[in-house]
Amino acid sequence: MPHFDIIKEHDPRKSFRVASVMGTYDLQTQHVTEHFEGDITLPEKWNIGLIVGHSGTGKTTIARELFADSIVDQMQYTHESILDDMPKDASVTEICKALNSVGFSAPPSWLKPYSVLSNGEKMRCDIARAMLENKEMFVFDEFTSVVDRDVAQIGSFALQKTVRRAGKKFVAVTCHFDVQDWLMPDWIFNTDTMQFQILDLETQKKNRPVIQIDVFETKEKQHYWRIFRKYHYLNHSFNEASHVYLATVNGQLAGFCAVLAFPHPTAKNLWREHRTVILPDYQGVGIGSAFSDYIAKMYVNSGKRFISTTSNPAMIIARSRSKDWITTRIGRAAGVSKSKARQVNVTSHARITASFEYIGSSVE
Repeated sequence: MPHFDIIKEHDPRKSFRVASVMGTYDLQTQHVTEHFEGDITLPEKWNIGLIVGHSGTGKTTIARELFADSIVDQMQYTHESILDDMPKDASVTEICKALNSVGFSAPPSWLKPYSVLSNGEKMRCDIARAMLENKEMFVFDEFTSVVDRDVAQIGSFALQKTVRRAGKKFVAVTCHFDVQDWLMPDWIFNTDTMQFQILDLETQKKNRPVIQIDVFETKEKQHYWRIFRKYHYLNHSFNEASHVYLATVNGQLAGFCAVLAFPHPTAKNLWREHRTVILPDYQGVGIGSAFSDYIAKMYVNSGKRFISTTSNPAMIIARSRSKDWITTRIGRAAGVSKSKARQVNVTSHARITASFEYIGSSVE
């Protein structure tokens, strides 16, 4: 598809109102004819594309002309849980994996109907469903148009990771230029200038904006737990004796971590991670792991030992691969080695839990 030349003609019926406006503003029929012409020569290998430009510059028209069969549009959600709206041939394991992969890692929210999800959750749900439908290529019009810009950027970064990992192709169509640095597209077509450009991924990685994470302790434990508890994947219980830390991302509240002293008959100064929750809009880019690691480093740096037990599949996999954590137990039986832990087929529905101890470096 090296060249396109699209003419859209509109000939409104001459109603009283149409005739009045045309007469008042001296308009002719040609005033509502649109002409879009340009060149998009796609590279042989690519995963992420971006069609971007201001409103009225032809983004949707061009996307539908070039990628008509791949447009993700008007998905129907009719069930009381989004899980039941996913493709019928998809297994529960595949659905959970897809939702987690796009950064929608809040199982309590999976039980809700689509209509009550936040705009950020809806966007990620749509993407997961498109991937489950085995679309090799999918195109989203009005991408991130209805979400907060910080959420849009985090969501874009999570999405591009998932698409590249899955070896699929995704085209974002949007009027928001701010997602480019986070999507890191392989190519971009700017409808303002009708210019096409191929971009180098490695160069974009080096220049990607930094996600600024700040951590601080709070004494308002119950206040913040009420904000985060509905997103916790196990239960709503919370121990008041814990120390509570909050994480902000670019100044916005994003994470909650509670830590408890862990009495032990032989081990001294042992502390454990009690509850860690990342708001759905900030999931999928490693904030949870970075936050948890920071807290663990802080305790180890002060002469304590730090342990954690989790059933979060993404956290289990990340920690089993990390040089900073050792696996002390996985599954329902103790004594499983770290090498064995890496071979376990971890799924969220299997209720596998894993315990780890942090042995990494001190806080820098």
